[in-house]
Amino acid sequence: MSEHKITATSRKDEGKGASRRLRRAGQVPAIVYGGRAEPLSIQVEHERTWLLSQQEWFYSSILELEVDGKAQKVLLRDMQRHPYKQRIMHLDFQRVSADEAIRMSVPLRFLDVEKSPAGKTAGVVVMHELTQIEVSCLPGNLPAFIAVDLSGLQPGDTIHLSKVQLPAGVEVPELKLGPDHDVAVVVARFARAEAEEPAATPAAEAAPAAGAAAEGKGE
Repeated sequence: MSEHKITATSRKDEGKGASRRLRRAGQVPAIVYGGRAEPLSIQVEHERTWLLSQQEWFYSSILELEVDGKAQKVLLRDMQRHPYKQRIMHLDFQRVSADEAIRMSVPLRFLDVEKSPAGKTAGVVVMHELTQIEVSCLPGNLPAFIAVDLSGLQPGDTIHLSKVQLPAGVEVPELKLGPDHDVAVVVARFARAEAEEPAATPAAEAAPAAGAAAEGKGE
C-alpha cells in the first residue's frame, strides 16, 4: 500500500459564490465524507493538488488527508475539471476504515512483452484490452498497481481477467458475476495482411477493345 499526504483546511462558507472566491484565491473546494463522521467541507491548495493529479497513484492509492492538523485516510472518489483550462474545480474524498473492504480501480502494468514469443514474432500485435481493473480488498491490501507478466505470451494467446495474478487479499468482484464477465485483458493477434489490389472491372477491360473497334472503323 502506498500512502501520500495532502494538507487541507476546513471551511464553513458554501455555495457557488464561496467556491468561486476560493478558486480565485488559488484554492480548490472539496468535501470528505464516509466512515463514522459527518461530511466535512474543506479546501486544498490548487497548484500542489494539480501537480499531484498528474501522478498515477493519486487516483488509486490510500491518501493521508490532514485537515486542520488531524490526519485521516481517504480515497479520491471524484474530480471535477474545468472544460478547457488546467484547473481543478472540485474534489470528493471518501474516508476509509482499516477493517472495511473498499472497491477501487487499479492500473495494470504489462511486463516483459518484448521477451515473449509473441513480442518477438513479426506480424503479431499485442493489444491491451484493459488498462485498469476494479478490485475489492481491505485498505491495507490495496496495491498501487497490478503487474501482468507477459513473458510467456504466445502468438494467438488471449489472457482473460481470471488469469491475472492478484496480490494476497485482493479479488475482482466482476468475476463473481459469471463466465461472461471473464473478459480479455491482453490479446496477441496476427496483423491482417494487406488487402489485395482489386481486379480490373469488366468495363475497364472492355474499354481498350471498344477503342480498337473505333479505330478500325476509321481506317
